[in-house]
Amino acid sequence: MTSNSVDVLLVGGGAMSSTLGMLLKQLDPNMTMMMVERLDGVAKESTDGWNNAGTGHAAYCELNYTSSNKDGSINIDKAVNINAAFEVSLQFWSYLVEQGLMPSSQEFIRRVPHQSFVWGENNVKMLKARYEAMSAHPAFKEMQYTEDRETMSEWMPLIMNNRSGDEPLAATRIEHGSDVNFGAIARNMVKHLESVESFDLSLNTEVKALKKKVDGRWDVTIEQNGTRSVIDAKFVFLGAGGGALPLLQKAEVKEGKGFGGFPVSGQWLVCENPELVDQHFAKVYGAAPIGAPPMSVPHLDTRIIDGKRAILFGPFAGFTTKFLKTGSFLDLPKSIQFDNIKPMLSVGKNNMDLTRYLISEVRQSHKDRCNSLRQFFPDAQDKDWKLAYAGQRVQIIKKNAEGGGKLEFGTEAITTEDGSLAALLGASPGASTTVNTMIGIMERCFKDRIATPEWQEKMKEMVPSYGESLVESTDLLLSIRERTLTTLNLKP
Repeated sequence: MTSNSVDVLLVGGGAMSSTLGMLLKQLDPNMTMMMVERLDGVAKESTDGWNNAGTGHAAYCELNYTSSNKDGSINIDKAVNINAAFEVSLQFWSYLVEQGLMPSSQEFIRRVPHQSFVWGENNVKMLKARYEAMSAHPAFKEMQYTEDRETMSEWMPLIMNNRSGDEPLAATRIEHGSDVNFGAIARNMVKHLESVESFDLSLNTEVKALKKKVDGRWDVTIEQNGTRSVIDAKFVFLGAGGGALPLLQKAEVKEGKGFGGFPVSGQWLVCENPELVDQHFAKVYGAAPIGAPPMSVPHLDTRIIDGKRAILFGPFAGFTTKFLKTGSFLDLPKSIQFDNIKPMLSVGKNNMDLTRYLISEVRQSHKDRCNSLRQFFPDAQDKDWKLAYAGQRVQIIKKNAEGGGKLEFGTEAITTEDGSLAALLGASPGASTTVNTMIGIMERCFKDRIATPEWQEKMKEMVPSYGESLVESTDLLLSIRERTLTTLNLKP
């Protein structure tokens, strides 16, 4: 299919666009679709396996997904919602595996226990309260808690080996946590899409302009190898990671006014020494340093990418004015416009602690980073670890009621009133909840079609819990989980 007119134009070749494309093609195989990607392959930015933590974010171990109330109790509402959203992704991936539309689950998801680990009296008290609140909820009923050093040595030998002193320690564990290669998921979905009719993939292609036409469709100017052309699209999805904000600004829609972006880069320490890699099999999350953004929660991770195991520690945050790893240093200044300059200045003024933290992170030496690692892994040797650069994340800056700005650390789906354009901004939990997020976009932008019996039936086939709340119906959640853990080989 080669045409300058399509039903759906997907901008960006990562987890978001590939998931939306796959969902829509399952619902309507005749829908004409085009995906444009500025790089020479798909899933090479934030979706790539080495550019993210690979954690299937289910809120099992991530302490920043729960919060402490004034009375010391723990609010788990956000954790419950994130857990339910991840279960939606697991359902869709299970469907793709069962239908033969994806390869063996072992090529993109592996069972890796999710653990939290803290030290210090106050942190131990917090983790115990978190465990008591979460384990009482059916979604987290399998969570284990311990303050016993011998048990922790079994769970995470590298972390406990030669750990001296009598400082209070505590840990939680859920065995059916996962390590996900989102890059493999995206690439396999695009590979399938390329095999069907009415789908085009255009690499080395950049969007230069978007213009809304009188008939409600979009003229999207693209450039490939120096040659420009115009695509006429009924629906446009901007799923370009950090590049989505500038594209949203080009579209000049009212729903995109006032948004700004705060780019944060990431780095990992990576160990591929087999002797050490074989001794660690978990994703172990700690508490974030004061002033650190949520994406900088320290964790020591087992990673399995293309069948090869490694250990990652980090991330170490940094600041750059690039919105993409392969972007331009002019990305941030070019994004400043009349409608967002006040919110952006407000965020800069009110987040000086974050600025100082990022500056301190950038100035760290390899030894400094390894010293941070030794808080987790006391015996760590500098020579066993190398520095690797992760993907860029652009945190959302939103205009508040007072006209100032607020820095957001989640993701936000923006859709126009007529449903002709959608964009996804933000970072964590990102790819883990992609399916749930894309379903939300379809419900807003394809609301008439998704309401038809044909689409409703297909949605229930792809995501059996569709139309029901996994948050409110825990019996449904547990029955769905039994199927997905079995299909995806995640059972302990």
